[in-house]
Amino acid sequence: MLRTWLKKHWLPLLLLAAFLYLAIGATAPFFHYKTIPHKTKEQFSTGAFYQDGPGVDRAMILETNESAWEERLRFMNLARERIILSTFDFRDGESPRDLLSIMLRKAEEGVQVKILVDGFSGLVRMERSEIFYALSSHPNVEIRLYNPINLAQPWKTQGRMHDKYVIVDDYGYILGGRNTFDYFIGSYPTNSRSHDREVLVYNTAHQTDQSGASSLNQVLSYFDGVWNLDVCRPFHDDPGLAEKRTVKEAVETLHDRYAALAASRPDLLDPPSGSDGSRRAQALSYYAANTHEAGKITLVSNPTGIYGKEPIVFFTLTELMKNAREDVTIHTPYAVFNAYMYDTMAEVNRHIPVDMMINSVENGDNFFASSDYLRHRKKMAATGLTILEYDGGTSYHGKSVVIDHELSAIGSYNFDLRSTYLDTELMLVIQSKELTAELETYMASYEQDCRLLLPDGRYQIPDHITVAEVPLWKRAAWAVVGLVMQPVRFLI
Repeated sequence: MLRTWLKKHWLPLLLLAAFLYLAIGATAPFFHYKTIPHKTKEQFSTGAFYQDGPGVDRAMILETNESAWEERLRFMNLARERIILSTFDFRDGESPRDLLSIMLRKAEEGVQVKILVDGFSGLVRMERSEIFYALSSHPNVEIRLYNPINLAQPWKTQGRMHDKYVIVDDYGYILGGRNTFDYFIGSYPTNSRSHDREVLVYNTAHQTDQSGASSLNQVLSYFDGVWNLDVCRPFHDDPGLAEKRTVKEAVETLHDRYAALAASRPDLLDPPSGSDGSRRAQALSYYAANTHEAGKITLVSNPTGIYGKEPIVFFTLTELMKNAREDVTIHTPYAVFNAYMYDTMAEVNRHIPVDMMINSVENGDNFFASSDYLRHRKKMAATGLTILEYDGGTSYHGKSVVIDHELSAIGSYNFDLRSTYLDTELMLVIQSKELTAELETYMASYEQDCRLLLPDGRYQIPDHITVAEVPLWKRAAWAVVGLVMQPVRFLI
């Protein structure tokens, strides 16, 4: 009888087995949270993040999507040797085509271009897109994917590269939380948009013997380490693709796009007829005039392997908070904690009052994080943190920390379990009173549109805020998903 039943139901059983293989395989390596090694704790020093006097680096905040677009074009236009772009999500679109057009232009001038993209994005967003093949087929361009998805090995699928930065020669770099598509960069019409934040670091010692003192070298060393990992694979690195009709058309599309951009924005790009040396001098003068003096700049990163990680970024940021003397402010899109994170944040708050701003569930764009937050909201409030929920109408994606009006941290790290234990993450810790003061002004502008979470789970809502209406079905879905996700909430 059992044999007959098995024969009759072999297909659903096969599908169930495949589902269990994928589900268990994808989650089993991450059930156990790694801890901070004793050696890391012993070696940590708050003093290592400060120095007396300015360094060779200066910094500016890129607060708007339009500034992110402008500074990428202006910065890449400086390139004479290399352009490096690392991003979690790279999609075809208007702003990405602008960036691709200048990278192709520079490659044709002899600049070496390297692009590193998370493997999931490469599969879903870039595969079979001729606009990316237009670059990958060029001999001066190399594109690699971090941990390409392979469903036959589901235990590898959760290893994601969440880093976002751009490096140009030894002039400096841009680093922050923006992915590379229209949702985050530029002002082209799009169905939705997100607020985000980056920092541009300008190396005043570029092309001198002192260039090695720039924090640029920390970012470059990190990139080289990830780029050369065994899990990184070439993305259609085939010169033969350049002979395909559709790829040739994509190349011409990018040529035309560069010409139009150079004509419409001569303040950013060289004319198509040839390089204009004055444009380079103007850009360097612009960065010298529009950046802030900085002391020590330190890159903080998670481990770069594809499996569970020690929570290095969270540990480092919270240790810096524990040594604060005046105040701490955190901006993060989402907050998803485990017991270690709850205890640590409560400890920090006992030492120094902490304000933390996140998206309200009505305002955010991460359904799973919203579902989890609703289940754990009171536990979050019990840490003693002052929790502000942003209701500005556009989802907020910025990740920043301010400590004592002198130290700023900006990068890709969310205060959630995935960023803490699963993904590669970067935060740039910058010692600069001037930059921090500017960042505090930006942060305060968002906090004006926040409601305050009270200890009992109710809210204090300013008169000018109207909380968005959410349909009953969505609230029910939040409750159901929040419950179902509890055994695997480390994926959020």
